[in-house]
Amino acid sequence: MSRVLDIHLFQPTCSLMFFTCKSHDFIRNHVQFNKKRAITQSSLQVSSEMGLDYITDRCSLPHKVTVEDGNIYDTLPDVRYLKDLQKDELNGKVVMVRFDSNILLKENQDQQAKSFVSAVKTVKYLHESGAKVILISSWSVKTNSNLHSTDSVSAYLSSILKLRVVPVKSYFEKSPKDGIFLLENLSQVKEDVANCSVFSERLCERVDIFLNDAFSQSHKVLASTVGVTSFCYASVGGFQFEESLLQLKNAFGTKRNPYIAMVGGGNLVEKAAAVKYLVSSADGLVFVGNMAFQIMHALGLCVPKKLVEVGARTEAVRILEFANSRNISIFLPKDFWCVNDRIKKPELVPVHGILEGWSPVALGPSSLDEITTVLSKSKKIVWIGPVKFGSSNQDINGTLTLAKLLRTLSQRNCDVTVVGNMACKALVGESEVLSSCNIIENASVIWEFLKGRKLPGLTALDRGYPYRIDWHAIYDDPTLPLLVDIGSGNGLFLFGMARKNKDMNFLGLEMNGKLVKRCMEAVHLSGLKNGYFIETNATSTFRSIVSSYPGELVFASVQCPNPDFNKPEHRWKMVQRSLIEAIRDRLSLNGKVFLQSDIEDVALRMKRQFLKYGNGEFTVDHQEEWLKENPFGVQSDWEQHVLHRGAPMYRLILSKSVR
Repeated sequence: MSRVLDIHLFQPTCSLMFFTCKSHDFIRNHVQFNKKRAITQSSLQVSSEMGLDYITDRCSLPHKVTVEDGNIYDTLPDVRYLKDLQKDELNGKVVMVRFDSNILLKENQDQQAKSFVSAVKTVKYLHESGAKVILISSWSVKTNSNLHSTDSVSAYLSSILKLRVVPVKSYFEKSPKDGIFLLENLSQVKEDVANCSVFSERLCERVDIFLNDAFSQSHKVLASTVGVTSFCYASVGGFQFEESLLQLKNAFGTKRNPYIAMVGGGNLVEKAAAVKYLVSSADGLVFVGNMAFQIMHALGLCVPKKLVEVGARTEAVRILEFANSRNISIFLPKDFWCVNDRIKKPELVPVHGILEGWSPVALGPSSLDEITTVLSKSKKIVWIGPVKFGSSNQDINGTLTLAKLLRTLSQRNCDVTVVGNMACKALVGESEVLSSCNIIENASVIWEFLKGRKLPGLTALDRGYPYRIDWHAIYDDPTLPLLVDIGSGNGLFLFGMARKNKDMNFLGLEMNGKLVKRCMEAVHLSGLKNGYFIETNATSTFRSIVSSYPGELVFASVQCPNPDFNKPEHRWKMVQRSLIEAIRDRLSLNGKVFLQSDIEDVALRMKRQFLKYGNGEFTVDHQEEWLKENPFGVQSDWEQHVLHRGAPMYRLILSKSVR
């Protein structure tokens, strides 16, 4: 392997770069390039000693990721999962499941694999909970050569689920009462790829809950994963989806050093942002695919034209400069097995000796030996992308050698993650690797994540509150009845209520972090023991927050939600079906809901929505259409402002009762 560590006065030109070699005490013959004289075979000296002691040492040094790196975990919101729903919440509900055909329908699938077990568990859990299950996905004969029609797919699913799956064109075409149903193949449906809203609405007609169990499609914007979430009152991830997301977090969220990222494949221009992130987080990068030649080209080394990707040189230069700024080691192959049009038997060629007309087909023995040296001293390894060069097939020998090495290292307490279908296929024969390593077959999702991009299929799901709340630390007595003010603003209403009612606890849920911070400062300064505020979007987190409260929810209030008259589709978006059903489910019998607004249309809409989605459990608690006075005698800041200018408030109280 050729090691690139420091690059000084690095200004690439169209001509060959000029370098000299320099040794340091802490590394034996590591290469430091200085622009001085023409590079020759003799001037580029690379020892088999890779300086891994240096990598180990640098892991103890503090490293600050620059703003350029960004916070990649901002793209991973906390979402709600199937496990967050109780079985009684699923009973009688119509649940649409977007399943992953590459897992459930894959030919010769290992039915002991975690992904398969989790995918099957999702469907069975819904069925056992009394839900009516609709399965949707896209598939082709490439997935399974025996599956040519919806009928054959439904029969196959029936055999693996041990449950009857009925093929239908539309869920309500025969008005089935219960069971599991399979809609037609989405692979040829243009509206799905276009995320057509009309198709999305038609697809989930009368569906209550959407469940995404196809994490491999998370990087795409599809009607069947994104569009449908706008027309279901709840959208959650399944067991397989949750497991896949956990795998991703384990691969890139855990910190063990030395950490080496082994990068294969090509298309550096498209993946440059992802490689930069790996530079920002790893202690060293090993290139085992076509990207290696783009790095060599940027360094001024001779690279056959057909191996150079258009536009890649600029990105490679930026990667090298960034790696240099962070003192990150980059390792490149030292030799290759190559062929040309006349000589089909591979010949061993050093990296600087690949001439025009020759094509590398496999890593050479020196390269593999030195990769082994690099990886053997690591505590964490992520391998993403195939060992593949140009248009050649995957390097089978090199891939198998790496697979066996990873098997050995995983048994030595090294965290190993393998990403990509081609790399994972090579591990099929290494059963011990499959059981001890973190295996992620779909590389496309991971590349998008590493680029810092949001995953549409993930962000479309309902948010979950990510933290466990220690109610005993918040309230003196967390068993007291609870009032939740949704959209608590500056907290004036909640503070007034908490001081007036010592026999209750009060919780404000507010999206504006600055307001929550001020409210919590006031809580601490006043020594208030029965009031608290949380920064969150209550529309999607109300259920997960309130469900853990030890006492009863006896009151919920929604006061003056902000209407957006410029965007009718977003108007009064806080009061959505998911929030109303969460309040209904968590509110105690005879519990109350207080609604008010200074805009009559807003108040009317809230009233109608609660009565519509309350499932007959909400009734208006008074004879008059609107309450003339505030029933609590405690006003919010906006209510005070409205009344001060002489404008009316539109108030009502709903009561929960048994149907």
